[in-house]
Amino acid sequence: MPAVSPPRRRTVVALASAGLATTMLAAGCSSGAGSTAAAVSSSTIVAVGAENEYANVIGQIGGKYVHVTAIESNPNTDPHTFEASASVAQLVSSASLVVQNGLGYDSYMNKIEAAAPNAHRKVIDVQSLLGLPDSTPNPHLWYKPTTMPAVAKTVASDLASIQPSHAGYFRARAAAFDKSLQPWYQALAAFKAAYPGTPVAVTEPVGDYMLQAAGTRNLTPFGFQADVMNGVDLSPQYVSLQNGLFAQHKVKVFLYNQQVTDSLTASFLASAHRHGIPVVGVYETMPTGYDYQSWMLAEVHALQRAVADHVSTQVLGS
Repeated sequence: MPAVSPPRRRTVVALASAGLATTMLAAGCSSGAGSTAAAVSSSTIVAVGAENEYANVIGQIGGKYVHVTAIESNPNTDPHTFEASASVAQLVSSASLVVQNGLGYDSYMNKIEAAAPNAHRKVIDVQSLLGLPDSTPNPHLWYKPTTMPAVAKTVASDLASIQPSHAGYFRARAAAFDKSLQPWYQALAAFKAAYPGTPVAVTEPVGDYMLQAAGTRNLTPFGFQADVMNGVDLSPQYVSLQNGLFAQHKVKVFLYNQQVTDSLTASFLASAHRHGIPVVGVYETMPTGYDYQSWMLAEVHALQRAVADHVSTQVLGS
């Protein structure tokens, strides 16, 4: 698998103009998300997740002692065009705990943190946490089954260092979180056992870690996936190869990035539909109405429905 450049990110970090709009949305956990950091009790830990899947996990571990906000929260927009405003910068600078993905996926966070240094702010960079080199080609780490247990454990540890009196509470919630992932793991194992080596096609490597865990064979070359992810025009050879996977019924399901669609994606969707290949939409940002666990489980269930029942799920929950 060749190394590729960081995923396309046309991110603008606007630190000077407080009037710029922000796409910051609250993570919706029980710790009072939705209010501003200024309104949070002094006994509450202010935390930020660069992506709402990480914010959701922070909220599940921190519970009533944490006010967590997600910076990227809208599953109906292209996360690659995210613009970080002065409001976002202010939020990050006031946070005691930050979780970000790394691998160039949310590099605007590093710029904000460097512009507003805070010796007491704890930053969990998931790339660093997992010991991944910069050359890691797929940045969508939340689909890897081993990622969030490591994140949850570190979040619990960092929260405990901030509020030692609640360390037991945070550890207990981290343990409960780990246990709650079992249905997802079981669904992955069940799919792998029932449909070993299922051939699939994709547009981008968004769900590749999940597909690997499910034991599928991804017939879309990674070079193709990297080009789409990085906004590079596909070669005619790649387009022909992908359409051939559908026309020759070489794949059982087509998974595409539901948040980043264009005329090329639309043409592949049309080709898949025309040749009777079920499709599944995967997301970079956690969809509304889910927590991390139910989201991951829903994606596996959608994959199984496609393979077992020939049913498409282009939008989760539909």
